[in-house]
Amino acid sequence: MTMAPARPTGTGHDAQPRPEMPPGRMRAGAYPWAMAASITVAVCGAALSLNGVLRGWNWYWPALTTVLVVAFALAALRSVRAQPLLVTAGGFVALGAVLTLTFFRGSSFLWVLPTGATFPDLDRLIRRASESVLAETAPVAPNAGIVMVVCAVLGLAVILVDALAVPLGMPAASGTGLLALLVVPAMIKPQSVGIWSFVATAAGYLLILACSQWFAPDGTLQGGSARSPGLVRRAVLTGAVALVATLLLPLAIPGFDRGTFPQGSRLNPWGAATGLNPMITLGNSLRTPDGSGRITYATNSPNPLYLRSVTVDNFDGDSWGPDDRTASRVPLDGRIDPGYAVLADEQVRLVTAIDAGSFTSPYLPVPYAPENIRGLGGQWTWDPATLSIKGTDATTRRQEYLVTSAVPKLSALLLAQSSAPVRDIPDIFTRIPGNVPDIVKNTAQTVTGAAGTPYQKAMAIQKYLRSSEFTYSLQSPVQGGYDGNGLSVLADFLQQKSGYCIHYASAMAVMARLEGIPSRIAVGYAPGRLTGATVTVAGQGALPEYEADARDAHAWPELYFQGLGWVPFEPTPSRGVVPDYATDASTPSVAESLGNNDGLIPDTAPVPAASPSATAQAVPGAGGSNSGEGPQLMPWLLGVAAVAGLVLLAAAPHLVRVGTRSRRLRPKRQDLAVPLAWSEISDLGTDYGLPAADSETPRAYSARFRAELLGEPAGMDQDAHQAVSSFTSAFEQYRYGRPGGDGSPGTGTGMAVQDIAAGVVAVEASLRANATMPRRLAAAWLPPSVTRRMGLLLRTPFSAGGRAVRKAVHAAEGFRPARLAAGGQPTAGGRSSAGADDGGRRARQR
Repeated sequence: MTMAPARPTGTGHDAQPRPEMPPGRMRAGAYPWAMAASITVAVCGAALSLNGVLRGWNWYWPALTTVLVVAFALAALRSVRAQPLLVTAGGFVALGAVLTLTFFRGSSFLWVLPTGATFPDLDRLIRRASESVLAETAPVAPNAGIVMVVCAVLGLAVILVDALAVPLGMPAASGTGLLALLVVPAMIKPQSVGIWSFVATAAGYLLILACSQWFAPDGTLQGGSARSPGLVRRAVLTGAVALVATLLLPLAIPGFDRGTFPQGSRLNPWGAATGLNPMITLGNSLRTPDGSGRITYATNSPNPLYLRSVTVDNFDGDSWGPDDRTASRVPLDGRIDPGYAVLADEQVRLVTAIDAGSFTSPYLPVPYAPENIRGLGGQWTWDPATLSIKGTDATTRRQEYLVTSAVPKLSALLLAQSSAPVRDIPDIFTRIPGNVPDIVKNTAQTVTGAAGTPYQKAMAIQKYLRSSEFTYSLQSPVQGGYDGNGLSVLADFLQQKSGYCIHYASAMAVMARLEGIPSRIAVGYAPGRLTGATVTVAGQGALPEYEADARDAHAWPELYFQGLGWVPFEPTPSRGVVPDYATDASTPSVAESLGNNDGLIPDTAPVPAASPSATAQAVPGAGGSNSGEGPQLMPWLLGVAAVAGLVLLAAAPHLVRVGTRSRRLRPKRQDLAVPLAWSEISDLGTDYGLPAADSETPRAYSARFRAELLGEPAGMDQDAHQAVSSFTSAFEQYRYGRPGGDGSPGTGTGMAVQDIAAGVVAVEASLRANATMPRRLAAAWLPPSVTRRMGLLLRTPFSAGGRAVRKAVHAAEGFRPARLAAGGQPTAGGRSSAGADDGGRRARQR
């Protein structure tokens, strides 16, 4: 059969319209710009939720700039019909350029091109951001490192959302990128995501869906062609179900705090059994007085004890942070040596039985200074520099253990006499950053001006912080934007004179170092409350039991005195217990400090009633305990997330194939139904091992398709054979029919969209029935029609580079020095006039 030649454009329709053009090659129109604006609204709306994770709003402007540059760089590339892979690569280039311009201008070339000197600066900012994440309490100070990371994450989110919405054709899945941005504030901020951020993100997401639904890639607005009669009804029903689920699911799923989402409900994947996460969520633990993480302990001490989990000793000016010193830790299998000589005449040895209960942390809460611990399950190590105890393969959850500790019997006189210079103390405990604000220096000098000994200076600082000038408040730092523990936060705290334990402990530790006293911060639990029960401990008899929970989460400073070791102080007003050696007429006594948490417990939250124990509890340590191996939610969540990511990655070709088929079977324009259906038949053949040859006509490929892939024409596969024949005839009529006549696209094909969908289903069913199991699995989960296109996209930049090189070589070879004619002038193209005349004569002779 002789096919009609292709007709030129402009005679009614394109002579050889492609069945389906890649998105990057269609006429762009307003589509890329509308999509870029929608993505910008969505990502910038999600970024609003980071206020409260980061302090203030100064970080938002570089973040906004990054989002705008990346989003509209993608739009610009798409508007000039760049290949999808090149568009995405251009997004990464734009992100690198705007980050270089914003953060590495001094070490870059032309402000936007990174150089070798840029990478040390990048490493410095990443380390600074890491330290802020590990050591700061939200909201953290927006230093350059953390702002750079935020801008990079937002830029990557723009690229991800754009890739899902446009080249992959899955705009609904773009919500996963937006959800990833909302997870962090949902887990960290007490007020969760926030209503305005949620509304802005949802509005942007709906705009993305609207652009995908209403704007065709050629820039035209699709009216009723893509609508169905039930579209509005289904949209209202879906929205109602989503609204109800949003309101009810936080009440039913563990891990959501009370309140109405998104303002009141906060995702808390660690659940109510959370332990203390040092220096990160201390403020959140105190602001959520739900009594979680309950610990009980019984001791022979005449006074209630502080339970110390971790020591925070590394201070770089931006934040305090723990130093685990992993390389120097010692296995916990014997006596714990403090590492310094204690010259006090009398040592007080205490025995404390601790039941960690639901408290879950890698750090073990113990009284200071521990000498021996019995009854722990799992492997544990201790740090010789700080005596902090950390689990290697275990946590504190459900652990019961017996601690023997020893401290010198301190007195004000003994401390006043300890004025010898400090020796054999690591520099980390005396290190002073170079950027200490003047208010901190001046305050330290003013407060300790008349003090002569280290003890007098320490007492002067504690007395100043516990004076009536300061008030204890959990909300003032959040409202004032200075919640955290860096120097900038400390300066704000000394001006506002209102905060909670982390501010008081940090202030005393920094001012002590300024006055030459080694200092560090201990994080753990304040003494708590009596339960009224008793615990029988071998050799000690019945001991009173105390309880502490998240309401008692606390931080306090420890100062080093030569010959006495590390001595705790209590600068936080209305919290903790002021030691006897640190009391004077202006500070509360031990007795009146036992009610230290009353102000933190809401009136509606009753304190557990005291109930004496009916029987003596077993002494921990006799046979060990394996309860520390109990279930932990966070590792499960991380494992599930990793598995889900792997599954999503493995299913990506399948999802792309399903999305492509869905678009083809629901065309936005009726005249494209037939070519899109033929593209689907061709891809099905490719998936089942029969790709079309480049020079093969539709009728020849159809015959080969039916003969090799389908069953008997008169048997169960009759519908599939008829569908392929109909598709072939309709496509030939579409491509080669007479323009303006019955062969015009969309007319005369005799096939409705519903018939096309039914035909494709019949063909695929026949293919599956006649294929082997490996072939069916490969067609479903690793379809060659998708993998081949991915290969082509990956080869595109290399092919483009090769073509550019070949063109450059060809241009260089075609260049010849101009030869001068007799008149001294070169002819066009470098040929002399004589040569031109000779060529003309030769041509006439031929």
